[in-house]
Amino acid sequence: MRWTQRLRGAATAACAAALLGSALAVPAAEAAAPAHDRLTDLVNPFIGSENEGNTYPGAAVPFGMVQFSPDTGHNTGYDYSENHIRGFSLVHLSGVGCGLGGDLPVLPTTGDVTNTDYASYAAGFSHDDESASPGYYQVGLDNGVEAELTATERTGVQRYTFPATDKANVLLNAGQSLHSTASTTVEILDNRTVRTAITGSGFCQATKPYTVYTITRFDRPFTSSGTWNGDTVTDNSTKSTGTGRNGAYLRFDTTKDRTVEATTALSYVDARGAALNLRAEGGRHFDTVRSAAQRSWEDRLDDVRAQGGSDTLRRTFYSSLYRSFLAPNIGSDVDGRYTGWDQKTHRTKGFTYYQNWSLWDTYRTQSQLLALLAPREARDMAISVIRIDEESGWLPKWGYGTVETNIMTGDPVTPFLTNAYQQGLLKGYEERAYRALKKNADGVPPADSPAVGREANEEYLADGFAPYIKDRPHAKPGDSDYDHGASATLEYALADAMLAEMAGELGHKADAARYAKRAQNYRTVFDASTGFFRARDASGAFTGPADPAQSEGFHEGTSWQYQWLVPQDLPGMVGLIGGTDAANDRLDSFFAYDQLVQDPAKTAREVWVNGPYDYYNADKYNPQNEPDLIAPYTYLSTGQPWKTTDVVHAALTLFTDAPTGMTGNDDLGTMSAWNVLSSIGIFPVQPGYDSWGLSTPVFERVDLTLDRRYYPRGALTITAPGTSDSDRYIQSAKADGAAYGRTYLTTGSLRKLRSLAFTVGGEPSSWGTSANAAPPALN
Repeated sequence: MRWTQRLRGAATAACAAALLGSALAVPAAEAAAPAHDRLTDLVNPFIGSENEGNTYPGAAVPFGMVQFSPDTGHNTGYDYSENHIRGFSLVHLSGVGCGLGGDLPVLPTTGDVTNTDYASYAAGFSHDDESASPGYYQVGLDNGVEAELTATERTGVQRYTFPATDKANVLLNAGQSLHSTASTTVEILDNRTVRTAITGSGFCQATKPYTVYTITRFDRPFTSSGTWNGDTVTDNSTKSTGTGRNGAYLRFDTTKDRTVEATTALSYVDARGAALNLRAEGGRHFDTVRSAAQRSWEDRLDDVRAQGGSDTLRRTFYSSLYRSFLAPNIGSDVDGRYTGWDQKTHRTKGFTYYQNWSLWDTYRTQSQLLALLAPREARDMAISVIRIDEESGWLPKWGYGTVETNIMTGDPVTPFLTNAYQQGLLKGYEERAYRALKKNADGVPPADSPAVGREANEEYLADGFAPYIKDRPHAKPGDSDYDHGASATLEYALADAMLAEMAGELGHKADAARYAKRAQNYRTVFDASTGFFRARDASGAFTGPADPAQSEGFHEGTSWQYQWLVPQDLPGMVGLIGGTDAANDRLDSFFAYDQLVQDPAKTAREVWVNGPYDYYNADKYNPQNEPDLIAPYTYLSTGQPWKTTDVVHAALTLFTDAPTGMTGNDDLGTMSAWNVLSSIGIFPVQPGYDSWGLSTPVFERVDLTLDRRYYPRGALTITAPGTSDSDRYIQSAKADGAAYGRTYLTTGSLRKLRSLAFTVGGEPSSWGTSANAAPPALN
């Protein structure tokens, strides 16, 4: 049930109007005190905007195509430590590690237009005059202009309040962005309208080019205008095109009417698509759009009602929930057309097309959270991934817009789609998804495909492991599985395990047996002489330093961190390293457990964390990066579930209500989703399957409103009365009033539940320690 539905039957229209009023902005330096009747007041969009969290504070609606946000000079857009804004651009992704997007930075200025490089004409600003809330951003610039931003799904709406002047300008810079801009065109169509086409490429490395189309419509005529190409400004010109910097300036007389509003629509299809998006979603007053954006966010956040905990804890929680709904993003226009990965135009039928797939990250947390809280959108996202295979010939690895980037390694698309299947999101598409996954799991993309897929699959299928071949030339742009053979092997085996489950349930028994056997390939990179996973070269010999903290061949991690990435068979992994006692000793060392129980926050910040991009040369837990996201839940399988709570709650201290309050890159909601799920006490411990591990919630009560099409009960309440830093250990649990002793639930059991109740205390208990309490091995 949605927020607007809950308002029906309210006592008075005035009450409803008060609830749905425009959002109170959260000051940049410190979030405003919550009003408690509006969850959007608890969201601080500035969290993660410093220390390489790489979030953006600007305006967007859930899963919107447009993310209208300031760019300060950081390669991914906005950095809280910087004090100049180059422009407000249309496209951003939350928490990416490399520059992309930043298309069409727009900046209000005054005076003559002589400088066309946004690094030079950037306007200064102070955080004292800057605020943001879901769907809204505001800043006062040192040129005397106040800028405000809001958004719809496919448009960005801007309002500028100028000083009194006859030279109030709005600069539309088509030729500069956060990625590599190949060619651009800007056209002034009439005295209110500007159109652009921007072709660019790049994300970490070069990619095939893609084009975005925009059209901007102002609420009143401009008094004069012109364009620029490179450093040359041409007054009264109506078009500039080609390589280099192309842009347009529009001038207004604000001596009497100081406000200028404009709406910019975006399309990845063509100029017609942008015009249709503008016609459908434009033409409304700024405040009307802002209120609608705030309501859409209130609607989303209200599906999770958390009670208890400090205001700071609730702000970090709801800010993470907010970021979890920022991506993937709508890719189809209002008429259903979208540009596929074959670079041809297609049209949706019965679904919305989505794009932007940081799958190596999101398959571990965010895809499961969306399946729980936004299953209709999650279904369309999964269908979109299937369409990518059907239109381009191969499933994606890391997709941006209309192109494959091949960033990261392994086979993340398999657990992403098998998770969608296990959550019941692929009804009617099961065999289409399975065909694509089977092709991906058993082959390698042809040379003329931009995709790398399972690049080392030939060796993996023949020998059981992906070889680590240092400095091997890359055949295609992006990352190479050969550079990270050890971790690629573990990721392939994980994917095989999840595909085996799907194959068996669909009746493909021979395939299921074959994939289940391959799921044991994690054993091929286990070096018994060191007791750790280790890379093997093309000859099969173990290679690289024997010290697991100095290991090579692991992507953004070490053998210490990857040793727990065997969710399909933790009992088997535990057996390899000497049994349960040996595994618990190693886990305790990994988490610095003795220090942790004495001072959780200090251990998290001084022992675990060594910088946002410090991935290597470590023997400790790295809560800032994806390979370790499941690791704290390993204790559920080693008979010590209370230690999962200890580690998880310590890691949660890294999320704070400040610009530095993100642990590592957010990676399109991945880290935020980890925070949300871990805070409410259920976590996907076998990504790609339907197992949810249990730990102590940080809130006394959480009420989840669930979609009845997927969760017939329509709601789930999780309670833990008295939960706190001191009373954090589960003493007992009840599922719908009946004693529950296992440390996990399945999606099937979640669908039947109305309540999950924990009794907590100050000391560990025997709860969850019986022989059959742990999540079982698969296959």
